[in-house]
Amino acid sequence: MASITLTGDERYRAILAKDRRFDGQFITAVGSTGIYCRPSCPARTPKRENVTFYPTSAAAHEAGYRACKRCVPDAAPGDPAWNLRSDVAGRAMRLISDGVVEREGVPGLAARLGYSSRHLARVLTAELGAGPLALARAQRARTAATLLGATDLPFAQVAFAAGFASVRAFNETVQEVFQLTPTLVRERSRGRAAAAGSRAMDGGLGSFGTGLALSTGAAPLTLSLAYREPYDAAGVFTWLRERAIDGVEVATEDRYERSLLLPGGPAWFGVDAGGPQPASLRLRARLTDLSDLQALVTRVRRLFDLDADPAAVDGALSVHPSIAERVRLRPGRRLPGAVDPDEMLFRAIIGQQITVSAARTALGRLASRAGAPLEQNGDNEEPAVELGVNRLFPSAAAIAELGEESFAGPRARSATITRVAEAIADGQLRLSPGDDIAEQHEALTSFKGIGDWTAGYVSMRVLGNPDVLLTGDVALRSGARALGLPPEPRPLTAVAEQFRPWRSYLSLHLWGAAPPRSRPGIKTNATQQTPPTTTTETPA
Repeated sequence: MASITLTGDERYRAILAKDRRFDGQFITAVGSTGIYCRPSCPARTPKRENVTFYPTSAAAHEAGYRACKRCVPDAAPGDPAWNLRSDVAGRAMRLISDGVVEREGVPGLAARLGYSSRHLARVLTAELGAGPLALARAQRARTAATLLGATDLPFAQVAFAAGFASVRAFNETVQEVFQLTPTLVRERSRGRAAAAGSRAMDGGLGSFGTGLALSTGAAPLTLSLAYREPYDAAGVFTWLRERAIDGVEVATEDRYERSLLLPGGPAWFGVDAGGPQPASLRLRARLTDLSDLQALVTRVRRLFDLDADPAAVDGALSVHPSIAERVRLRPGRRLPGAVDPDEMLFRAIIGQQITVSAARTALGRLASRAGAPLEQNGDNEEPAVELGVNRLFPSAAAIAELGEESFAGPRARSATITRVAEAIADGQLRLSPGDDIAEQHEALTSFKGIGDWTAGYVSMRVLGNPDVLLTGDVALRSGARALGLPPEPRPLTAVAEQFRPWRSYLSLHLWGAAPPRSRPGIKTNATQQTPPTTTTETPA
């Protein structure tokens, strides 16, 4: 169902049906009105000859269309194609969403992707209908609209927090995109929130000062994060709860909270299963710098896999009767992502050879020894963070400084952790969601002690790679056997070809089907370097 495979007629049938599953996968622009909408817009369906389809809202902006005030297309879930696509356009979109253009400019984005700025602009314009500046500008408009609706910040603060260079540019862009003044955008946003029964929260978050301290002078910023149904929220929250690092994370069956170091400074966020809007999660956040808002939202969406297309995934997996039954029991399974690529790499390395429970203990000790404390300041009685979240995950430099003391286990493991930490700290290794899959795999496996399992698992979690099958994992193969699939690596790989490009989601179902004693987190694992018939790892 990914939008990159849909014809114009198929897209038109989707808007005739007002099918919400396609929201965010493409934009519908109506020539007779000059407005662009999401596919499920409740307005009267335009005639086919009046409709033009665009891959992004930025492309519609560039073509002279303005956003629909009724369906608010920029509030739709993101396009799942950006994780499915590993080409330069997909990688660029992931980095733009993470705020790279605001922080490093177009030259920085181009350098990360290995192209010149001019060539990157040509590629993105040809593929997406807009260049990197236009794509970033559309993102700034969305962030501004979010801040206008969710905070009482003065417009000047909203403008700079959203990434605009001036208040004038902010006013002009908001007016151009939404055909409304910032004042009216705020009023309409508040009206929609009130109608949905949610409470607009004051987001005057203040400064952390000189230390790693959270301001307690205001309530958290509260946002709604939309997703496509069905959504297996219980599966994601359970996954995160089983792996929560003491001091850094707290999780229950329907709530998750943690600290995080963002480009502008330390942050705290919490996610609840019951969002203020239908088909949404609730995000609460405190930030050092409000300009980190879009980066945080992007990372949380990646962590909870909110932009996935569950109909496409479940439909593809249901071609096999045994997997179809698993899908029926757990529709909308999601692939948990990562909010910090470096942290995820350390989790994966430490998780080798040991259970999830043991890895969690080791990571908790590491955080306790090397993680910077997350202090509170201010006189407000309301805590800035929930009890239990009191420190950041250690930086690579802090882990490198610990050396062999970073991991209370085999020296070879400690040596691998130290080498990787030193490489990250001095810039030799740089992980991001915009990495090329093959290049990231090669970079990771060049380190002694990192094998295909760890590199593949990092690709799953950091890149959101939907097509990873870890056939060297004993628990995964045990689950395959339980479901009637061949457990041996080569036959399993051959059978799994029918599930491309969704084998990462297949892996989740296979892990879930494994007998308890062989499921990750229960049975002790063997090393990566042993033969595939005895190898398993811990998805940390």
